[in-house]
Amino acid sequence: MINTRSNTHRAIVVLLLTFALSSSGTPAQGSSASGEQVNARVKALLSRMSLQEKIGQLSQVGALDLKPDQRKELGDLLPEDSVSIEDHVRRGEAGSILWTTDPVFISTLQHVAIEESRMKIPLLFGFDVIHGFRTIFPVPLAMAASWDPDLVENAQAVAAQEASAVGINWTFGPMVDIARDARWGRIVEGAGEDPFLGAALARAQVRGFQGQQLGTPGRVVGSVKHFAGYGAAQGGRDYDGAYIPEEQLRNVYLPPFKAAIDAGVGTVMSAYLDLNDVPASGNRFLLRDLLRRDLGFTGFVVSDAMAVRDLQTHGFARDPQDAAFRSLTAGVNMDMASLTYLRNLESLVQSGKLSVTRIDDAVRPILEVKIRMGLFEHPYADSSAAESILTDPEHLKLARVAAQRTMVLLRNEDSFLPLKKALASVAVIGPLADSEKEIQGSWGVEKAAKAVSVLEGVRAKLPSARVESVKGADLQRKYPSLVDKVFGINPAVPLSEDQLKNELDKAVEAARRTDTVVLVLGELANMSGETASRASLDLPGNQQHLLEAVVATGKPVVLVLLNGRPLNISWATEHVPAILEAWYPGTEGGNAIADILFGDANPEGKLPVSWPRTVGQVPIYYAHNLTHQPENDKNFTSRYLDVPTSPLYPFGYGLSYTQFAFSNLQLSGATLAPGGSLQVSIDVENAGGRSGNEVVQLYLHQRAGSVSRPVRELKGFQRTFLHPGEKKTVRFTVGKDELSFWSPESKAWVEESEEFDVWVGGDSTASLHASFRVASE
Repeated sequence: MINTRSNTHRAIVVLLLTFALSSSGTPAQGSSASGEQVNARVKALLSRMSLQEKIGQLSQVGALDLKPDQRKELGDLLPEDSVSIEDHVRRGEAGSILWTTDPVFISTLQHVAIEESRMKIPLLFGFDVIHGFRTIFPVPLAMAASWDPDLVENAQAVAAQEASAVGINWTFGPMVDIARDARWGRIVEGAGEDPFLGAALARAQVRGFQGQQLGTPGRVVGSVKHFAGYGAAQGGRDYDGAYIPEEQLRNVYLPPFKAAIDAGVGTVMSAYLDLNDVPASGNRFLLRDLLRRDLGFTGFVVSDAMAVRDLQTHGFARDPQDAAFRSLTAGVNMDMASLTYLRNLESLVQSGKLSVTRIDDAVRPILEVKIRMGLFEHPYADSSAAESILTDPEHLKLARVAAQRTMVLLRNEDSFLPLKKALASVAVIGPLADSEKEIQGSWGVEKAAKAVSVLEGVRAKLPSARVESVKGADLQRKYPSLVDKVFGINPAVPLSEDQLKNELDKAVEAARRTDTVVLVLGELANMSGETASRASLDLPGNQQHLLEAVVATGKPVVLVLLNGRPLNISWATEHVPAILEAWYPGTEGGNAIADILFGDANPEGKLPVSWPRTVGQVPIYYAHNLTHQPENDKNFTSRYLDVPTSPLYPFGYGLSYTQFAFSNLQLSGATLAPGGSLQVSIDVENAGGRSGNEVVQLYLHQRAGSVSRPVRELKGFQRTFLHPGEKKTVRFTVGKDELSFWSPESKAWVEESEEFDVWVGGDSTASLHASFRVASE
C-alpha cells in the first residue's frame, strides 16, 4: 500500500491513477469477435480479393511531400513513383500509409479507401510515435531511468491518445533493442543494457500503446522493433552488422521482444542489420524459427523503411525481384515504403516461383490486425474530439512528473543541491540552455506542444532574481542528419573562431557577476537517434573548454546534461560539485529541471546503462562473465593499464536528496527444489531528512554450471516510497523464471542445480549478500 501522507506524493499518485483509469477505455471496438469469427471474416475477404489487391495489403506507401531540392538531396533513398497516393489507395495498392500526421490528409485517404476502392479495406496509418505526439515525454532511455513501468505505460497511453486523435492508428514502437555501446545513436530509443529491465518496460509500453487488447478506443497498434540484435552493431555504427552467438541472442537480446509479444503486441518490425551475415529482413531463422515458432508471435512483420529493397544493397539479393522473394519467404509481411512487393510479387506468382497460398498467408495477419483494431467498423478519427485531447492540460502535468522521475543525480558533493530560491542572480550558460528544440530530443513531432527550455524553467522558478543566459559554445554534426534531410531541416550555421571566443568571454563574465551558474551542456537532438552514431563520447564542440573556463571562475557550478547517451564527464566528476543527468526530458523539461535544482522535486532516477569513463571502455555493461583473473583477484590482469575497469557510474546508480539504508537481508530458505521458489526480503529505511523513492534492486549469480554465467544479473526491482525515518520491508520472489537461462550445451532453457548468490541494494554494486542452492532432482 502506498503511503500518501506527503501532499506532493499524493498528487503524483492521484495523477497516475487518473491516467490508469481514464486510459483503460470502454470495451474494445474490434476485439469482441472470437478467433473463429475473425478467421471467417479474413477468409471471406481473401476469397473476393484479386492478386493485386492482396499484394496491395502487403505494401506500405510513403506520403512525404518533398520539394524538388529535397528530392535531389535524398537521391535514390526514396523510390520514384509516378502514381499518386490517392490512386494507390483507390486501386487497392496500399495496405498502409506512413509519414503523415495531417488529420485532413489522413481522413481523405481513409475515405478513399472506404468509399472508392473495390474492397473497402481500411488503411493503417503508421508513424514513429516514440515518446509522445503533441505532448513530448522524456526519450525512452530517460523513461527507463525512472525504473517505473506504471509511469511508462501511462506516458505511452497519452501518446497513443494524442496520435489516434488525428487518425494515426499504428506506431513504430516500442524499440526494445538492448544496447551496450554508447556510441550507437539509437541507444536513446531503448531501455539500455539490461534484458530484465528492458522486458519490464517493453510490457509497459505495449500496454500503454494498445490498451488491454487490440481495438481499445483511443489506442494504437504497436510495432516492437528492431528484430533482432540491432543494438549490437559493430563499432556502434548504425545499420552495421553484428555477430551474436545464439545463447547471447536468446539470453540478452530476445527477452524484451518476448515480453512485448506476451503482452500482445500486434506487429513486429524487422531490422536493417546483417545478423551473422544474413540481413534481418531476409532472415528465415530470425523471422520464422525464433519469432513465430519459439516466441509464438501471431501478428504481422513489417520491414524497416526500404529494408526489402536494400537486400540487394547488402549483396544478399540479386535484384529487386529476388529481394521481394527472399523477404516474403523469410517472413516479412509488409514492405515499408520501397514498393518492392508492389512491383515484383505479381510476376513471381505468375512465374510459379511464389504460390497464391503464400501470398494469402502473408496477407492474413494484416487483415486480422485491422479487424481486431475495429477499423472496418470505425475507420475514421473523431475530429470533433481531437483538439480537446491534444490540449488536455493533464497531459502536461504527467509529462512534468515523468521528466522529474527520469533525471539522475550523478554527483552532489556536500549537498550542493538543492539550490536556494533566495538567490539574487543566476547565470544559465551553455549552447543548450535556451533551446526548445534540443530539450525534446530526437523523434520529435512537427506540431508538438511548445517546450520549456532550461532558461525558461529557471526564470519561472526565480521570478525575482536576475537570471541571465549566454550560449558560450557551439556544437554541430560533422555529417548531416539523414532524418533532418528527409524532413527538410537545415543545420544552423556554425560560429566562427572570433564568435566562439566572444561567446566564451561573455560566458565567463556572466559567471563572475552572478551567485551561481547552471551550466547546460550535452548534445544536439540530432546527435542521438537514427544515423547518429559517434566515435567519441566527449562533449561535442568546444563545450569542454567552456566547462573548464566557467569552473575556473571559482563560482558555484551545477552541470545539467541534455543528451541521449552517456558522455565523457570524467573531468567534471572531479571538478564540478553537482551533476544532473536530465537526458532529453521533453515538453516540460525546463520546468522539471528547475523543480529538481531548487528542491521542489527529489531526484529519483537510476541509470539504465553503465556510464563509461572513456570511449575506450565500450562496450561496457555490468552483467559480464568472470575471467581467469577477475576484478577481485590480487593478480587481476583483465583490465586496462591506464584507467580502472569499473564504470564511472554503475548500472542502477542514482543519488537522492535523502539517504537510504539497507539491512536485514533474509531468505525464506537455504535451498529450493527445481521449479520451486523462495522469498527474499530486505529492510529499507529513509535515513535522511526528506521523503523520497528508492529503487530496490535484486541481483543473482549462478556460481557454476554447464556454462559460465554473468557475475550479476538483475532479477527484480521495486520502487519504494519512504518518509524520513520510515522503514519498510521489501519482498521479492525468486523462482524458475529468474533462475533459468538458455544453455548452448543443451540447446534449451534450463534451471540447473547449483549454488546461487543474491545481492540486494540501490545499484548493481549492492553489497548485502546471501546465498542459496537449487537442489538436485
